[in-house]
Amino acid sequence: MTIPPVNLEICGAVAVIRFCKPRERNPLSSRTLDLFAEILDRLTKESLLKVVIITGSDDVFLSGADIRELRQLESQSATEFSQRGQSITKTLASMSQVTIAAINGFCMGGGLDVALACDIRVASGSAVFAHPGAKLGMITGWGGTQRLPRIVGRARALELFTTSRRWSSEEALKSGLITQIADPVLESAISLANKALLTF
Repeated sequence: MTIPPVNLEICGAVAVIRFCKPRERNPLSSRTLDLFAEILDRLTKESLLKVVIITGSDDVFLSGADIRELRQLESQSATEFSQRGQSITKTLASMSQVTIAAINGFCMGGGLDVALACDIRVASGSAVFAHPGAKLGMITGWGGTQRLPRIVGRARALELFTTSRRWSSEEALKSGLITQIADPVLESAISLANKALLTF
């Protein structure tokens, strides 16, 4: 039985989107992006839904674009892939529901862009953050270059983009990238979601 790369659970006014391919490092492949976009489109139409939580599985939140796919892209298809990712993060950023990234582990590249598009980011103590594109001769095209400087400041954002250095949860907290470190992170995000529901 093939496990889909993205799973959706809805409990009352809270939805949890979980990426479920940890052995492959939860890559944002074309198929995964399509399924993710379909889920987000559905949730934007759920008027009774108030909070959307995004998380990963095992020790991986999201590892970003599938490098194997990227190597096969030509100019036109690369542009389309970038626009696809941009469309998804824009949808996520503009959702009427409160969006929470429950970052359970490695949060890399396009995965970090997804987290940046959320309203709130909480992370486990073992989470790791990076934009490794500089080592590959590329830079993110999914909105991270705009959102990250607004959140952590221009200097820190430039350092992350140009050095590919990894940030720990503690450094992410100090920089303002995340709002809290909590374990287990999904349960903490659900607790935060329930508190948010009291304000609606």
